[in-house]
Amino acid sequence: MERYFKQTGGLLYSYLISLPLLLLYEVLIIISQPSGVSARISVDIWFKSFFNYLGWDAISATLIIAAIVGGIIVYLKRRELQTVRRSYFLIMICEAAIYAVFAALVISNIVDFLLLQSANGSTASFSKLQLIALSLGAGLYEELFFRVILVSLLILFFNIFFDKKKYAVVLSVVVAAFIFSGVHYVGEYADSLVLSTFLFRFLFGLALNLIYVIRGFGMAAWTHAIYDLIVVLNM
Repeated sequence: MERYFKQTGGLLYSYLISLPLLLLYEVLIIISQPSGVSARISVDIWFKSFFNYLGWDAISATLIIAAIVGGIIVYLKRRELQTVRRSYFLIMICEAAIYAVFAALVISNIVDFLLLQSANGSTASFSKLQLIALSLGAGLYEELFFRVILVSLLILFFNIFFDKKKYAVVLSVVVAAFIFSGVHYVGEYADSLVLSTFLFRFLFGLALNLIYVIRGFGMAAWTHAIYDLIVVLNM
């Protein structure tokens, strides 16, 4: 098991296990919305709006960048390719499912106990297939932005003020969780600010930040996606 945790926490496994989330998300978005009016994850819209601003086809740019990043990772980790075990991917998904169930049960119960009210938020009137697609997209794009980009940048920033990296990591994990929760209440399609949902998202963001720091992006992405799927399939 020590070898499993050491290998799967690396960049190569994170990329390989996250790739299906990207492909399934884009395919299901197209299938579930044939009219061309897409309901997409907000972070995905941010990225694609940036590509459109540059005059690029958003979906093509997304897939090309994913391929380029993958090529770079595979080249840098080419010596590890021979040691990649397909069985590890199934174990990783099972591990992510455990974390997701923990979030669904434990964190919800903590919020319910502290505030004596439900942590469930409102859900837009999307079809089941759309909600499944958005669940996968949330796992991929929100983890990419709030964990890989935001947490990493915050760690670099706080490292300026702390001699020990662990203090910078702890503070970054907390601040990023606060931002992750707060973003859900900003913008045109924002949820109404309710303490119970804010607290739940903060604790969930905290858990995802810890998973990212300890186990890597791929594990955080699948944990988030599986949690959202649990919610969607139980609606």
